[in-house]
Amino acid sequence: MFTQLLQWQNLLLAFHRAAKGKRGQPEVAEFEYRLEENLLSLQRELANFFYRPGRYRSFPIHEPKSRLISAASFRDRVVHHALCNLIEPVFDRSFIHDSYANRLNKGTHRALNRCQQFARRYKYVLSCDIVQFFPAIDHAILLKTLKRKINDRRIIWLIQTILKSGADILSERYDMVYFPGDDLFAALRPRGLLIGNLTSQFWANVYLNPFDHFVKRELRCPAYLRYVDDFLLFAKDKTSLWGMLERIELFLMKYRLTIHPGSHPRPVAEGISFLGFIVYPQRRRLKRRKVVHFQRRLKRLIADYQTGIIDREKLDASVQGWINHARYGNTEGLQKKVLSHYYSLE
Repeated sequence: MFTQLLQWQNLLLAFHRAAKGKRGQPEVAEFEYRLEENLLSLQRELANFFYRPGRYRSFPIHEPKSRLISAASFRDRVVHHALCNLIEPVFDRSFIHDSYANRLNKGTHRALNRCQQFARRYKYVLSCDIVQFFPAIDHAILLKTLKRKINDRRIIWLIQTILKSGADILSERYDMVYFPGDDLFAALRPRGLLIGNLTSQFWANVYLNPFDHFVKRELRCPAYLRYVDDFLLFAKDKTSLWGMLERIELFLMKYRLTIHPGSHPRPVAEGISFLGFIVYPQRRRLKRRKVVHFQRRLKRLIADYQTGIIDREKLDASVQGWINHARYGNTEGLQKKVLSHYYSLE
């Protein structure tokens, strides 16, 4: 597998995937200006195990919740794509159908459609999400899971190199949780995946894949789906979901994960909070805070356009992006109300 990773065609494909939609950025343009030289340099460093990731650029975001985003250099993102080109297909075949995050032909809108399908067929839902998911991911457990399908030690070396490159960035984002059997050194266990890395998104799916199969095979949940660390279980009665919740909490402890307290079965008729929408059996509406957030952002964008800071193309692109998301709910009237000021621009 490592030999395949080093092949020119794989590195070139990795460049094109990393550069997609970003060719105008200075860092990408600079790399492309000496493309052959840069790819050959990466190839040599990887082949001789000299490769070391560069520094990350980290910044907080507060929507939908407070998170720290860490952006790798473009050169490192090429390496991430080169690695994922090879290992993603190996693992994707083992993922369940109803895992929707960061997978080809999946995504948020298909997850919403599936959620609504289940809401029409079942009376109750158990909605859960994991506390500090990315900062909590344990490196030793992740590597053990990856090694089940990757037996090339050189690929494991590269994975470990990428993991170690961001080990300290998330240390302050994790509130230590002790599990049964922990000793005093548990706090020193390497943990955390950087939000922003392509590899992190993929490894998060790998980390929870055993949990997906546990829900389907051992709990025998009739309807289940997951998007990153948000997951839903459906059933026709509350009692079975209460029983599943207890076993879920015990299983996740093996992976040093906990779910947010207060999770309990609810009637689907009350609406399911999922991926920025409230999903009902026959309709969907945007969450209020999502609408308020976009209204504030649109106000700033219009002000920037009117003062010449941004052009109309950028304003239109931002508005169209929100429309494309909002249209997956029953939001025709809401769109007209929110965008009334935008539509009045000359």
